[in-house]
Amino acid sequence: MSELNSRKEGAVVLVGVDFGLPHFDGELEELGLLAQTAGLEPVARLVAKRRAPDAALFVGSGKAEEIRELAQLHGAGEVIFDQALSPAQQRNLERQLGVAVYDRTFLILEIFAQRARSHEGKLQVELARLQYLSTHLVRRWSHLERQRGGIGTRGGPGETQIELDRRMIGDAIRRTRERLAKVQRQRGTQRRQRERRDTFNISLVGYTNAGKSSLFNALVKARAYAADQLFATLDTTTRHLYLGDANRKVSISDTVGFIRELPHGLIDAFKATLQEAVDADLLLHVVDASNPHHPEQMAEVQAVLKEIGADTVPQLLVFNKLDALEDAQRPVALTDEIEVDGTQVARIFLSAHSGEGLPLLRTELARRALAAQQQGMTPESGTELHDDFGALAQSPH
Repeated sequence: MSELNSRKEGAVVLVGVDFGLPHFDGELEELGLLAQTAGLEPVARLVAKRRAPDAALFVGSGKAEEIRELAQLHGAGEVIFDQALSPAQQRNLERQLGVAVYDRTFLILEIFAQRARSHEGKLQVELARLQYLSTHLVRRWSHLERQRGGIGTRGGPGETQIELDRRMIGDAIRRTRERLAKVQRQRGTQRRQRERRDTFNISLVGYTNAGKSSLFNALVKARAYAADQLFATLDTTTRHLYLGDANRKVSISDTVGFIRELPHGLIDAFKATLQEAVDADLLLHVVDASNPHHPEQMAEVQAVLKEIGADTVPQLLVFNKLDALEDAQRPVALTDEIEVDGTQVARIFLSAHSGEGLPLLRTELARRALAAQQQGMTPESGTELHDDFGALAQSPH
């Protein structure tokens, strides 16, 4: 049997390089989850240590040979790196390893391309992918690419050499930006209409798989897709939520989940979606309380919020998945406050699945909506709000 025929469909080798940076995922756990979300099967994992990336092969020739042998041993036809690769490193690795090579950025783009459902979401993904392709003239595409088709710049299953015309990609980027700008203007009009109606706007943000969509569904009884996987939903969904204690409706939006090293192209492309967070009166920062890495995940969300200009929007921390905690891990009280970026922020523990703690959240949302209505304006950065948690300055610096 030839080497090619012995390869398993979707089998991939995961590679991570430890440069001594904090929070390195030594088990490549998140990369493995991303691969599975994309429909791939991780069959082997390899972690290398280096002081700096090798200019030609990222990992060096010795480690590259080890990866090649590992791929052959396990019948893997693709290798995924947990860090971003330069176009030259990617092409050199493919020649050295004899299999398709791609990086974390491309993998996230693949998942987004699979999951986008709305017209806006598809445009955003297409723009991010085109921007990636404009610098990465990758000539070996995974089975995912061939299986799904794509943006019309690739050939069929039998092709291994695909020439991408830079001018054609540039034209496609320009057209996509124009179409996306039109959608952004439409979304802006909708936001202004909400503002004229004096609507209190709430946006759910958080690390992917923190349970944002489940909480959204629990609050508004919607049917937004929710699953225990990374990037289960991409498109922003907005609904009205009636708060009996305030005797008024508020607008609540479920946004795309954040992730470590979210590709900058996606941040740029998703400005229209993330604008919901920027324009919100309150951010519900949803955290997976059962995840041991939740402090790092919170820091990643804060970093993205700062990058998109939403770091001054008041926040309420929602520690979700209370039902997944062991008895010894459960908090003494369901409400307290913790420090986030030097500012004390109110926190509520709850379970979107069991409903425990949801009444507390509804009461707090009603209190804030009433406070904003009484002030005749939406809460600004630094506005002090008094509640059962004490007097808290709700906006991070």
